[in-house]
Amino acid sequence: MPELPEVETTRRGLVPALTGRPVLAVEVLHSRMLRRQPDPADFVTRLAGKVVGRLRRRGKFLLIEVGEDLTWVFHLGMSGRMSVSDRAAPVHIHTRVVVQTDACHEVRMVDPRTFGFTAVLTPEELAASSIARLGPDALTALPPAREMASKAAGRRVATKTLLLDQRYLAGLGNIYADEVLFQAGISGDRPAGSLTLVEMGAIRSAIRRVLADGLEHGGTSLDDLAYLLPDGRAGRHLEYLSVYGRGGKPCRRCGAPIVKERINGRSSHRCPACQA
Repeated sequence: MPELPEVETTRRGLVPALTGRPVLAVEVLHSRMLRRQPDPADFVTRLAGKVVGRLRRRGKFLLIEVGEDLTWVFHLGMSGRMSVSDRAAPVHIHTRVVVQTDACHEVRMVDPRTFGFTAVLTPEELAASSIARLGPDALTALPPAREMASKAAGRRVATKTLLLDQRYLAGLGNIYADEVLFQAGISGDRPAGSLTLVEMGAIRSAIRRVLADGLEHGGTSLDDLAYLLPDGRAGRHLEYLSVYGRGGKPCRRCGAPIVKERINGRSSHRCPACQA
């Protein structure tokens, strides 16, 4: 597996709460969170007592070195979040996994819908997992436009569907795919194989801008506040979105009503005037 980028949320509290600390105790409050662990009984025994090493990210996966050769994997799904909490703080009703890292602090995985998961994997298990089949990271290893266009050539799948395919690019989700396509001026239902090199270049540039802006604003916390930063603050990017979640509202650029539709089963938003 290629070298993974450092976690971009160091200043948000998760990295200092984990790195270099021994795992004192592990509690699994919902067994579904271990559905990707080859043997669920291994999760606690592999993690307890280990010293946490470096944190990495690949696409939507957080990968944490534990011990000498194990990787602690997190995927937060659609509603999960990591919480760094004082041990005396009340436990959220949807807390699924609790990891005590010192006498005072716990890292809690909160996931109302249990779409996320966690596992501690050996190198062989990691190599056989879906993580090994991820495409290049959309934030840190974005391919040149010509390579992106080459991999899309001849494909009839909708452009938005391709952008959400983690084997094509790792890291883009539904919100940011809509925003990328708006910034690039391209309708998400266009067949991916119809894109010109210039249009793919516009998508590539938009990916860089949209992800950088999302990080700068701490991510997108929607009205349900399912996603929060590890220190409990809400991400502020919602107020900067151009199309996502704005169905029926005027386009910030041209004033046309934003259209809400479904593309391959996913809720999608676009400006019919700004996106061709």
